[in-house]
Amino acid sequence: MYAKVIIEYPVKSLNKMFIYKIPKYLETKIEVGMKVYVPFNHKEVFGIVIDIVKEIDVEYEIKDIIRIENPELVLSKELLDIGKYLADSTLCNLITAYQTMLPSSLKIKKQTSNYDLYDEFISINDISLAKEYINRYPNRKKQIIVLERLMNETINKKEINSNILKALKENNLIKIARVKKYRINIDNKNIIKKELTQEQSIVFNQVEFNKYNTYLLYGITGSGKTEVYIKWIEKVINMGKTAIMLVPEIGLTTQIAIRFYEAFGNDVAILHSSLSQGERYDEYIKIMQGKVKIVVGTRSAIFAPLKDIGIIIIDEEDSNSYKQDNTPKYHAREIAKYRCNYNNIPLVLGSATPSLESKARADKKVYNLLKLTTRVGKAQIPKIYLVNMEDEIKKRNTIFSDLLQEKIKEKLLKKEQIILLLNRRGFATFITCSNCGYTYKCPNCDITLTYHKTTNNLICHYCGYQIKKASRCPKCQEDSLNYYGLGTEKLEEKIKELYPEIRVIRMDQDTTRNKGMHEKIIKEFKENKYDLLLGTQMISKGLDFPKVSLVGVINADTTLNIPDYRSSENTFALLNQVAGRAGRSDILGEVVIQTYNPDHFCLKCVLDNDYDSFYLQEMAFRKKLKYPPYYYLVSLKVIGKEYEKTLENAKKVKNYLVNNLNKETIVLGPTTAAVLKCKNEYRMQIIIKYKYDDKLIKVLKELDNLFTSIKDSYLDIDLSPLQI
Repeated sequence: MYAKVIIEYPVKSLNKMFIYKIPKYLETKIEVGMKVYVPFNHKEVFGIVIDIVKEIDVEYEIKDIIRIENPELVLSKELLDIGKYLADSTLCNLITAYQTMLPSSLKIKKQTSNYDLYDEFISINDISLAKEYINRYPNRKKQIIVLERLMNETINKKEINSNILKALKENNLIKIARVKKYRINIDNKNIIKKELTQEQSIVFNQVEFNKYNTYLLYGITGSGKTEVYIKWIEKVINMGKTAIMLVPEIGLTTQIAIRFYEAFGNDVAILHSSLSQGERYDEYIKIMQGKVKIVVGTRSAIFAPLKDIGIIIIDEEDSNSYKQDNTPKYHAREIAKYRCNYNNIPLVLGSATPSLESKARADKKVYNLLKLTTRVGKAQIPKIYLVNMEDEIKKRNTIFSDLLQEKIKEKLLKKEQIILLLNRRGFATFITCSNCGYTYKCPNCDITLTYHKTTNNLICHYCGYQIKKASRCPKCQEDSLNYYGLGTEKLEEKIKELYPEIRVIRMDQDTTRNKGMHEKIIKEFKENKYDLLLGTQMISKGLDFPKVSLVGVINADTTLNIPDYRSSENTFALLNQVAGRAGRSDILGEVVIQTYNPDHFCLKCVLDNDYDSFYLQEMAFRKKLKYPPYYYLVSLKVIGKEYEKTLENAKKVKNYLVNNLNKETIVLGPTTAAVLKCKNEYRMQIIIKYKYDDKLIKVLKELDNLFTSIKDSYLDIDLSPLQI
């Protein structure tokens, strides 16, 4: 018997299957989807078995598989097929696709540690022998106490003194059993069931099971989408099936996981990047062995090895975090569609601000539109105020408007809570010397360094480069360094200056870097240990704090002014979602949005809580400029160390595309990418706009293969970019 194996090297020239002979002693053990250790080019490497055949017609000598590396890890046919789909749809290597699907502790490319944990339990070997021992040695009181306990129960080995344990073992009185131990273990006996409202029940009954359909649940903030999700999942579990629930942020995973633990107990596994390698290993093995029925997680949880899936739900489906930026550049929504079609089950996309693509598909009846239009219970839609910061600047209010300061004081007096959003972390956006004009810049990238006061570091948010800030200008040595721009760290300092007694907690990438900090911040704010939660966009979605009555947006233009065709859509979604954090109980919510563009149609739609008007205006703009959903986009970046050579190669790519694609397809560029230089490499971009092009994938694959022989540049292809 022979195995077709893909090996661990993610190199284009090795993106094929290699044949290995299966030794006799492995023939009954080896399976398709297993991780194996094989000889390759005078080395020994890891690989995945893709196929097993009885005979092979080759003339060269075939080497033997050395061993099966992890008998517990077997990729099912569905997962193997997903890997092939992922490789085809993103133009990545097959091995890269499988690497992406696995947690780091089970990756194919390296020898992994043993992450298994066990508890050892002691039990009686023979009751009659134990009774005889007790009668014969009445003075061995400590041993007798243990033996008498063991007649009624098993005991964890850790509870027994090692000398007593040794004596009992030597007399053949006990036996030790190893039981797999999981790092995340929820023991919830108090299952909480909630009844649906009439509107929620109508929505619940519209989903058809055992059939592939995509449903768009458009529900305003606070309308109780999560409870409907739980009821759908409850239904598929009662049908003997399983479910995947995706959320965009790690912070949301925590909050939704808690609600799911309340509803389903230990039938829930969680998967996200903040888990330790051991925790991810445990959760993955639990899922693979069928010990849980529900997986809750962020983007990569879409690859969870669940069997008999009955429904997949993507909450906040419009979030950009469902798209992976590095290779393979997949979108979780597209993988979810593939899995739902594969299993003939429903896919539910939920959001208070659906992406334009999803809403357009719902309007065309490609998706089934479901609506939740009212908040649950006594909660009301918050009152929103737009503040023109140009008027406030004249009063020397550079950060807080009079209205926002007044509202903060009011809520503090009422002992209510506040959320402030500023979508930029750090203390200052950049530092410049007023004497000589020197500006701290990243030596590897074409951007300024962001100052983080807590660590006194200047950091590049693209490549991670960092240096300590000097007290004087590094160029002229004058004490003339000025701080420009506003980040969450500086905002926290200003709040404490204005309100010395206020209890503030900050939630951004800096404060949540350490394990468990998302959960800690959310828990402590919910327990009313803080008056004000300040953060970036990670606080804008899904979080439910009953005592929050005020949301303030410090600078709504941060996302609005980004030179990208989605900037209005992203801004509307961000502001609408963060506004939805206010007034989620019987307390009336208020929202203060500070902006320099109060007449922008996007902000006016946020003010009126009018998604439909925003959708119509934005769709007209997209149609006129040939953007999604009217056209599909492809982004190609030619990246290289030398500017001139990179530009030359980019021009060759443009010519190749123009000469080989359909005439109706639009090819724009090459131009410099949004960030020209990143990690010491220059980046030139070409954009393809098309409605239909049967040659596209073939041409892109040809280009991709051509670049394997070009040493001074490489090609980065994104078949569905969210940003250009």
